[in-house]
Amino acid sequence: MKTDAKSTIETGKAILGIEFGSTRIKAVLIDQENKPIAQGSHTWENQLVDGLWTYSVEAIWHGLQDCYTDLRSNVKELYDTEIESLAAIGVSAMMHGYMAFNKKEEILVPFRTWRNTNTGRAAAALSDLFVYNIPLRWSISHLYQAILDNEEHVKEIDFLTTLAGFIHWQITGKKVLGIGDASGMLPIDPTTKNYSAEMVDKFNCLIEPKGYDWKLSDILPKVLLAGENAGFLTTEGAARLDVSGHLKAGIPVCPPEGDAGTGMVATNAVKQRTGNVSAGTSSFSMIVLEKDLSKPYEMIDMVTTPDGSLVAMVHCNNCTSDLNAWINLFKEYQELLGIPVDMNLIYEKLYNHALKGDADCGGLISYNYISGEPITGLADGRPLFVRSANDKFSLANFMRAHLHASVGVLKIGNDILFKEEKVKVDRITGHGGLFKTKGVGQRILAAAIDSPISVMETAGEGGAWGIALLGSYLVNNEKKQSLADFLEEKVFAGEAGVEIAPTAEEVAGFNTYIENYKAGLPIETAAVTYKK
Repeated sequence: MKTDAKSTIETGKAILGIEFGSTRIKAVLIDQENKPIAQGSHTWENQLVDGLWTYSVEAIWHGLQDCYTDLRSNVKELYDTEIESLAAIGVSAMMHGYMAFNKKEEILVPFRTWRNTNTGRAAAALSDLFVYNIPLRWSISHLYQAILDNEEHVKEIDFLTTLAGFIHWQITGKKVLGIGDASGMLPIDPTTKNYSAEMVDKFNCLIEPKGYDWKLSDILPKVLLAGENAGFLTTEGAARLDVSGHLKAGIPVCPPEGDAGTGMVATNAVKQRTGNVSAGTSSFSMIVLEKDLSKPYEMIDMVTTPDGSLVAMVHCNNCTSDLNAWINLFKEYQELLGIPVDMNLIYEKLYNHALKGDADCGGLISYNYISGEPITGLADGRPLFVRSANDKFSLANFMRAHLHASVGVLKIGNDILFKEEKVKVDRITGHGGLFKTKGVGQRILAAAIDSPISVMETAGEGGAWGIALLGSYLVNNEKKQSLADFLEEKVFAGEAGVEIAPTAEEVAGFNTYIENYKAGLPIETAAVTYKK
């Protein structure tokens, strides 16, 4: 097996995927069978500069180069060889945000990430103008907020893109973006598979009095579908990526994508009537729709798959952080007793014990709001555990309440899709830290959204693998298959993972819990108001 991988690398047939996450940059090298054969990573953190979350351009390049150097070391260690060429490269990154450049290709203001929430006025005004939900983190919200704030740099904008679009542009010279990432800049018309012409016109009319010498379509990247030509690695790009100078130019690069799109690919959830749920520090669900929703909803973002199908996205800021904090208390207690600590065992015992609790958690409620939660209308967060004297306060119910809380807000958003819009789904796949303890997070999520949930062994490979697969789709799709068929046949080959369906009692219990949860939201609001 090692010999095969070595030969794949030496003959330039391996494919590289790189994803910029919010805390880690990861590189994955895959073979012709789409299996990972080497990897590298780099840890980084965002900075709060002048009240806005950012990563510096220097940190972006240092992170990319360090991640690639780590990949080279892994290849050297495993196969005693060097990466000279590749069959394809793909770059993905956290979606949305704001990177604006002038004609000299200089960044005009520090990169504004998806995390910033200073765009409330702009997002509300654009949602009204477009009759479409425009989230705070979308690029168009950032742009219009800069206009509302009369920021000097706006008149100099020559190009506006996302983090993935920026890196792709710098290594290929092409100002393009995969449709999934582009759908987080400005809404996409599902018919034309391009930015909505109607919304572009409305925006241009809105800002006309400002007299800028650019129109919106002049400054946005060109939209590309998965599998379309997005350019080749330039000599400068190769030097930027591989500071050792071994990597050669001329490698095809697939359209750059956002992390939501690569998550869909990595979980085989790009076909209509499929979906995936990512549950870790934050959580989001992506359901691929057969048709548009009947109306816009503030808590549902409309994006697309990398091949242009409409996706309803429910994005929650909080998921497992508060749950992990409580579990650390049990770790401290074990240390106090002098018992050796095995965190995997603590999680396994407490998570499985939660399943012995009452289906409605015995009346206990947890609000896991480390930060604000737009879906429930909270601009700021205060973690809270709430019970009355008559509730059934046991360890099993306590743990179950916190597990329910980790997907509670996700349920509120998805109830709109399944109960009000009657959206039909054949398969939902879960991935992320919540599902690490086998069967537990999966069962809780299944009860929350009243749907069977699958978890695949490969789901842990993540977005870097997902963008590598899109690189493979670019160069290895001899049959000219759709992306969904290519993934089904060439990557997953019928692997559906382990599926868990909820019982009627679990669904009813979660419904009771969420009604208690919604009724208690004023307690959380009061905590935010009075505990500064």
